[in-house]
Amino acid sequence: MPFRLSRPVGFAVAGLVLLGLMVGASAPSPLYPVYQQLWGFSSFTLTVIFAVYVVALLGTLLTVGSLADHIGRRPLLVAGLLLLAIAMVTFAQAGGVGALLLARILQGVATGAITGAANALIIDLQPSARIGALITGGSPAVGLALGAALAGGLVQYAPWPRELLFWVMLACYLLLAVVVLVAPEETRQRSEPHVIRRALRPSVGVAPEARSAFISCAPALAAAWALGGLYLSLGSSALSAIFGIDDHFLVGLALASFFTPAGLVLLVVHLIPDSARQPVGFASLGGGVVVTLLGVALSSSPVYVLGSMIAGVGFGMTFHSAVSTIGSLTPMAERAQTFAAMYVLGYLAFSVPAVFAGLAAEDWGLRPTLIGYGALDVALVGTAVLLAARTARRAEVLVPVPSGCDCADSRA
Repeated sequence: MPFRLSRPVGFAVAGLVLLGLMVGASAPSPLYPVYQQLWGFSSFTLTVIFAVYVVALLGTLLTVGSLADHIGRRPLLVAGLLLLAIAMVTFAQAGGVGALLLARILQGVATGAITGAANALIIDLQPSARIGALITGGSPAVGLALGAALAGGLVQYAPWPRELLFWVMLACYLLLAVVVLVAPEETRQRSEPHVIRRALRPSVGVAPEARSAFISCAPALAAAWALGGLYLSLGSSALSAIFGIDDHFLVGLALASFFTPAGLVLLVVHLIPDSARQPVGFASLGGGVVVTLLGVALSSSPVYVLGSMIAGVGFGMTFHSAVSTIGSLTPMAERAQTFAAMYVLGYLAFSVPAVFAGLAAEDWGLRPTLIGYGALDVALVGTAVLLAARTARRAEVLVPVPSGCDCADSRA
């Protein structure tokens, strides 16, 4: 019998894969102003470089997103990590916009291959549902924060500012690929070849048991991810143009001010009553955007960062709630496909509005674009609140009255 890591160690490895995936996703963001200055491209081109990553990711999710349910988690994770390593080499050797586009496409394909499989393996090996939801919900935000801060620090203070980060990430991905080879995995019957071929057809699906929850979570997920996309695409340029922050490490920390609270809030989310988590998440997300917009209007970086932190709390709570709810309702055999569908929604919200924002910034400028984008995000949060209230009312209507219940007392 081949050597296998224990389930707790395997769970930790799966969490590290998801964390490392998101570190790489945000790492180029503090470098975008450097690339712009070096190669002279526009804000719209910048958002296109950001968006091709998401297009490649979505295309992969729609084709191989459920493949881990048929061939196992490990093969897809190892292949994705090796492709990420190639993307890091391409980033490090980039000499123009074309190379950046290629690197982001490779990174997007790898991320699409890994995302569903990593989340599914985490849920498969989780010691408890609460811890599993903590890792799947918190790793993306913590990883995005680490990537932005690490990249900013290396660009500002380390030698080879445009290359060192990617060589470090290359080593990490290769090491993770080796460790994943000996990770444990739930025993499952391998699907027949014709089933695998059918699974590779472009499709997106949610397990029937989780569809109602998925639909009710959709507006909140879209609002949270749309805000994250804005920070990672135009955030660095806004910090420089509006607030005059040219220190790349400070730019990275400012970007991390949104994603760090999104991950850390999950350490204490269990202290908040279940019934209050969604309202607190919505209030933090919408209120944080309003404070951020006030900072943009006043050109006040402290107010902007404060708003980012508040909105980050909302991002974390909203995403955690969705992952926990959807994951608990989805059978193991359909987890990779369902998580892939959830990320398709998230990444569409992450990228499409950001591209339009980049186009708008060319004509209107960054400040009006950010204010308009924020207003639309607040409106989306409002839609999520209304949908949640409607769902709650329906649930109350459908709850059966227990036999022997004193209806007069119930109405009192």
